[in-house]
Amino acid sequence: MENSILWLNKNDVESLLDMKGTLKVVEEAFRQHGLKKVQMPPKLYLFFKKHNGDLRTMPAYLEEQDITGVKIVNVHPDNPKKGLPTVMALVILNSTETGAPIAIMDGTHLTDMRTGAAGGVAVKHLARKNSKTVGFVGAGNQAKTQLLAINEVIDIEEIKVTSISEKGTLAFKREMEKRTGCDIIPKRSIKEVCDCDILVTTTPSREPIVKDEWISEGTHINAIGADAPGKEELDPMILKRARVVVDDIPQASHSGEVNVPLSKKIITEKDICCEIGEVVAGRKKGRTKDSDITVFDSTGLAIQDVATADLVYRKALKENMGIKLQQF
Repeated sequence: MENSILWLNKNDVESLLDMKGTLKVVEEAFRQHGLKKVQMPPKLYLFFKKHNGDLRTMPAYLEEQDITGVKIVNVHPDNPKKGLPTVMALVILNSTETGAPIAIMDGTHLTDMRTGAAGGVAVKHLARKNSKTVGFVGAGNQAKTQLLAINEVIDIEEIKVTSISEKGTLAFKREMEKRTGCDIIPKRSIKEVCDCDILVTTTPSREPIVKDEWISEGTHINAIGADAPGKEELDPMILKRARVVVDDIPQASHSGEVNVPLSKKIITEKDICCEIGEVVAGRKKGRTKDSDITVFDSTGLAIQDVATADLVYRKALKENMGIKLQQF
């Protein structure tokens, strides 16, 4: 019987987790989701309106791998002004045999990495095979891990970026040029960035900031920012033109890029092509031709967290890392 819990702090998780490994386990988690071999209730939200933030709980069970856990995560857009990350998280892994907690780990970096990996999986399965240019709207942590993941799955020739903060845009350029070896071109407008093969949006916007007329045929879009009711980044007319692939239909309908257009009846659920797991599992087609516009609506699934946390846990045991906390 388990009588200790392994505690892994942020430094532990950062040292154990790389993008290549994260991509592998997240793609497999999506595949299991597409094969209906997971249990994952919709994430639960607590809204703190006077603090402009929320708290979410996200449980999941991957049946084939027999791993389970829950993530507790906040989103507070005003936190950077206080010297804190917008998103902070904790993941608890449990034994499926006894239910006992076996590991608790910082989930902040893990969340960034698994979200970036989801974008990489989407690009692998939905973007045109000859995609070379990537545009970023937003230059925060999410944009960084999206770039790390996309850089693993395609040969990037050009990167363009813009954000609400010129300082943030230049910081993104400096850091990510070192980490990827790619040249990054800052742009003043969102319109300039949209002239690309793959567009990544990672903002907390509550109104469309990417216009329909800026998106050319064949473009793939990773819509990452909308992860709560009322959030949207894309002109809904883009969704009308595109093959829209979501991570999870119930969750995306509630809090993804499609949530506002659905609630306003601009689109219906029939306008959603399928889930990314169905594409990964070979059950549905995402892109059918080079001229398709494809959109990946990422809300972030608990299966991604549990799969990634299990990877970290197994590596930590192998390398004898972390602190054992006595439970009983």
